[in-house]
Parts: sequence; C-alpha cells; structure tokens
Amino acid sequence: MSTIKKCVLAYSGGLDTSVIIPWLRENYGCEVVAFAADLGQGDCDAKVLKKKAVASGASECYVMDLRKEFLEDYVWPTMRAGAKYEGTYLLGTSFARPLIAKYQVLIAQKEKADAVSHGATGKGNDQVRFELTYAALDPRLKVIAPWKDPKWNIHSREEAIDYAQKRKIPLNGISKKKIYSEDGNLWHLSHEGGVLEYPEKEHKYDMLKLSNTFEKAPNKAEYIKLSFEKGTPVALNGKKLDAVALLAELNKIGGKHACGLLDIVENRLVGLKSRGVYETPGGTLLYKAHELLESLVLDKATLAEKQKLAQTYAFLVYNGEWFTPLRQALDAFVNETQKTVTGDVTLKLYKGNIIPAGIASPFSLYDPDLGGFSDVDFYDQKDAFGFIRCFGLPLKTRGMLLGKKNPVDFGKVKV
Repeated sequence: MSTIKKCVLAYSGGLDTSVIIPWLRENYGCEVVAFAADLGQGDCDAKVLKKKAVASGASECYVMDLRKEFLEDYVWPTMRAGAKYEGTYLLGTSFARPLIAKYQVLIAQKEKADAVSHGATGKGNDQVRFELTYAALDPRLKVIAPWKDPKWNIHSREEAIDYAQKRKIPLNGISKKKIYSEDGNLWHLSHEGGVLEYPEKEHKYDMLKLSNTFEKAPNKAEYIKLSFEKGTPVALNGKKLDAVALLAELNKIGGKHACGLLDIVENRLVGLKSRGVYETPGGTLLYKAHELLESLVLDKATLAEKQKLAQTYAFLVYNGEWFTPLRQALDAFVNETQKTVTGDVTLKLYKGNIIPAGIASPFSLYDPDLGGFSDVDFYDQKDAFGFIRCFGLPLKTRGMLLGKKNPVDFGKVKV
C-alpha cells in the first residue's frame, strides 16, 4: 500500500501530464492536486485547464500567472549574463522549470502534500531541473517521476495517446500523425520529435507558430530601437513598456522577420544528443541588442571575463542548477558589470538577419578621435614602439636563447 496520500503534479494540460493524473490515482491511490503555471505559453486558460484536470481525476487545479516573475527574475538575469548554451540555445525551457518547481513546492506545503510529480522523461533535461529544485527547496518531499517508475508501462508518445483515448482524456489536436512535442512560454517555443529525430532529414518549418519562414518574411527591412537601463530592457521605439508587454511586442516584430529561428543538435545533460527547432524571436533581438550595448560600455578585461563566465552561467541554467550558491554569486558579478549598460540600440531586421544600426550610451567608452585614423594629442603612435618591445619580449627572448632548438612549428617557409 502506498504511503503517499497527496501529490502535487506539475500540470500543463498536454499529453504527458494529462495521462499522469489518472495514472497516479490508479497506481498510488493518492489524491492528485494539479498545478499549472502561466508563463505566456498562450494556451493557459485557467477555466479550461481546471476543467480538464478535474475531468482527468485531479481534486483541484491551481493556475498561476507567473509571467512577470518569469521574465524579471529568471529571463532577464540570464540575458544580462549573456548565457547561451553551446553558443546558440537561449535556454527558453531551462529557466522555466525551476520557477514552476518552486511554486509546485509552495503549493505542496500549503496542501500538506507528501509528494510532487512531473511529466519529464528519463531521457531529458527537465527531470533534473525539476528534481534539483525540489531537493533545494524541500528535501522532505517524495518525488514521483512516472517515466522512470517501474509501474509505468507507457513507453512512447503513441502509447500515451492510446492510454488517454481509452480514458476519454481530450488531446487538443495531438495525434499519431502530428507528433511534434512542443514546449512554449513567452520567451520561446521549442519543437522536438517527428522528422526532427533524423538529423539527416530536412524539415519544412511546418511546425512554426511564432515565426515566419525566411522565405515568407517581408522583403522590406524594419528598424527598431531598444532601450536598456542597467542591462534591463525598458522601452521599445521610445515607449516605456513592462517586461511582459515589451517581449510580447518584440515576439511579433521578430517573428514577422523570421528572427531567432534555430535548428540545432544539442548535448543533453544525460549524455545523449537531441535535435530541436527553437523559435525565440523577441529574445534573440534582446540578446543581440544587449551584446551590442555592452561592446560600447564595458572595458576589455571586464567584457572578456564576463564572456567566459557566461558559459558557466549557461551550463548552470541548462543543468537545472538555478538555486545554487554559484549561480547567485555569478549574478553578483553580472549585476556589477551592468551598472553602465544603459542606452539605446537600433537594429535593422531583414529575413532573419539582425543588423546593427546604431548604439548610444551616456557611459560610452568609445572616443571617435581616439578610435579614428587621425593623430590626436591623447595618443602618440610612437609609444607603440616601446609597447611592442615589452609585449613581444618573451617571444624575442625565446628565439634568441633557443635558436634552431625552438620546438615551435612555423610551418613550411619559402624564401
């Protein structure tokens, strides 16, 4: 007999979590409380979700609008850090999971539940992101992860569809013919499965919902101006907007011009490779504008160190290590660097291209006289003689002392 009496499930209304509600009741005999987070995914109608969750067997369903917290406390810090996983992925799913799991824990504490559950598979990254957050915030909670549970006998999305149909659970358009797995929020929309499981095969971008294809994007470029205060985006085209409204508008503009479309093969935390198509139109514009502004206001050493730490930050977010001392320590460094990241960036958008069209800041370190070709009093070009002698001294010393014994391979030299 199960010792679990009440379980809080991270619920989306999608295929996996819809079948998990009856599965938990049938296999653990426990009460199931569903929790759905509105992160701007577009299909988070509270009434519809609550009705579907209760019809599937949940005793209650919480639906919470977390869009503002999601952007301000999770997305913006990651963007300010410049974090991109493997140099491309803007972490749209990665930083959503710790926020969902945090509120799942809070609801479990309110409901006096003794367990939490999620619909992540044993082959993906989300299982780690959920479970590390549970461990960090309330280690007493038991974790039921159905896809890794010995009682789970559903081994594919096709079998999950059969399971749902037998229990008359609405599938909202999901079928064995349309098998793409999607995860969306205000920041991005990801697509996996179907033809994407075969890297050698081209797809037709038939799954896109936020973006035009490159071919269908307008033939005329569009200019936009983004304004930042201490690294945080605050205005679009001179109009102050809150985080949610600003990103929603950027998604429309970026999507129209096919900006932020990615088709990548990535290395999952568990060791396997997976292919996905990501739509991140507004986020891609913000990253580009932020990078351009930093190039104008940050000194060389700070920018170089920040770029190195951005990779560490990306790994932490991707691997689900949000609630860790290291991530918080990195935030302290990043926040210090952002004190001068204030200004305006103009971008030209054309068929997926994001072209710099102007950067301005009251903290600019760019001196047009110093950066030009003309002589200025502030910089004496003859000083470079001494600088190069000092900078090149190790190489000169090595060459003089080792001579032909120098092991450095200079390649074929023709005289």
